[in-house]
Amino acid sequence: MKKLLITGSSGFLGWHLCQMAQAEWEVFGTYSSHEITIPGCQLMPVDLTDFQAIKSLFQEISPDAVIHAAAQSQPNVCQTYPEESYKINVTAASDLAGLCGDAEIPCVFTSTDLVFDGLNPPYAETDAVCPVSRYGEQKVEAEVEMRDRNPQTIVCRMPLMFGEGGPAAQSFLQPMLQTLRSGQELALFTDEFRTPVSGKTASQGLLFALKQNEKLLHLGGKERVSRYSFFEQVIEILEVKQGRIKPCRQQDVKMSAPRPPDVSLDSSKAFSLGYNPLPLRSQLVELLGRV
Repeated sequence: MKKLLITGSSGFLGWHLCQMAQAEWEVFGTYSSHEITIPGCQLMPVDLTDFQAIKSLFQEISPDAVIHAAAQSQPNVCQTYPEESYKINVTAASDLAGLCGDAEIPCVFTSTDLVFDGLNPPYAETDAVCPVSRYGEQKVEAEVEMRDRNPQTIVCRMPLMFGEGGPAAQSFLQPMLQTLRSGQELALFTDEFRTPVSGKTASQGLLFALKQNEKLLHLGGKERVSRYSFFEQVIEILEVKQGRIKPCRQQDVKMSAPRPPDVSLDSSKAFSLGYNPLPLRSQLVELLGRV
């Protein structure tokens, strides 16, 4: 089997990827500070901001392809600590792409719907980027640098993701469910819209993208929902009896990073190629008893 290197294997998306990729790849994964084990995968601690460490890893493994899922993906953290987040979100991504370019292998980059300002949705691959946060800016810069350094870079813009998180990570879903299950009230935006998918669906999309002759793909779901309407489905399908949700607006909540109102992705290009996310309801049903 060919060798696939997945960065960020202890993270939410990387954890899903490592499990799903095993059907077709010999999987190697990196983690930073959260040591984990995933049966069937060879995982190792690597500081991706240390170029020599990444270079040594490439020499040791000689991967046939890379999926770069490691990132500082919390917009508020990036806004508050831009220099630290830049090292992993841009510099490490660029270095990784350079090594992939030297080896002449494909590299899938997990970008984000937050490269858009949210004013003219839904967003297709042909739409101009216009980020409003440091996180979005860093992802845009990484997209450009990775393409420059490796023509086989495949940029995948990911939507909001939810689901199981593995032993060392979680999606936004878990803390919100915890709030509800403890009997508390949860305020959710009615004016922020995304096209969410589960971690499993996102991983299927990224592995699918690795097989395509495309350099930029949007991998959103098929339904545009607000945070509030999404959680209405969560409460019903996951049978959450405690707590209650209440509507609020973005302007009601003070956050470090600006939030775009609607970054719904137009993923019809990927759909036409064969990427086929299940309905949101079906993806949530798969999580019954697991979150």
